[in-house]
Amino acid sequence: MEDSGVQIAHSNWHQMENGMKYLPSWLRMVSRVAVITAAAIGVMWSPGMTQDVAVGTVQATVLASLAVTAAASLDFGTVYQGVAKSVADNTADAGVFTISGQASSQITVYMQLPEYLQGPGNDRMVISFSTTGAVFDPSGNVDPTTPGLGHSDENPHAFSNGLTLSAGGAAAIFLGGRVIPSVNQAAGAYSGDIVVTVAYNGS
Repeated sequence: MEDSGVQIAHSNWHQMENGMKYLPSWLRMVSRVAVITAAAIGVMWSPGMTQDVAVGTVQATVLASLAVTAAASLDFGTVYQGVAKSVADNTADAGVFTISGQASSQITVYMQLPEYLQGPGNDRMVISFSTTGAVFDPSGNVDPTTPGLGHSDENPHAFSNGLTLSAGGAAAIFLGGRVIPSVNQAAGAYSGDIVVTVAYNGS
């Protein structure tokens, strides 16, 4: 069944054909073109044609903030001139950093380590860190002497990828090191800063 717009266009066409019999040939041609154009426009804008619109949504969830805390200093205690001293990452004197954030999320850890400890009179003592001298423990344990299942023998200069917080959103880092006092090292207290940065890695 023809659309009503098309029927009207056909009817108008026949009426124009009858009326054009008495017009000159050139004028009849122009009139036919005008009628055909009008009929085509009528079909294109037929009321039977429709359009539709859909509306979607956008969603995002922001994870809980990450926090890292220096819970215990890496402590070498008393050292002697010319005698190096080490502290392992699984002893009570190891440095401890605790991390909290979104449960079971992967994070990236970056540790900025000193090369020297600063002492009295601007004297400096050499300190070094083994490439296997750290532990990443996501068990919730914060005691370096009883590490849970995690990443042992981590390189503190370049932690592994894919470190993951526990189901409770926690982890701890245990750090060992070694100081090397010179034979004429000045007596007194020495200290340095260890800067730990943590961030979600998007996984």
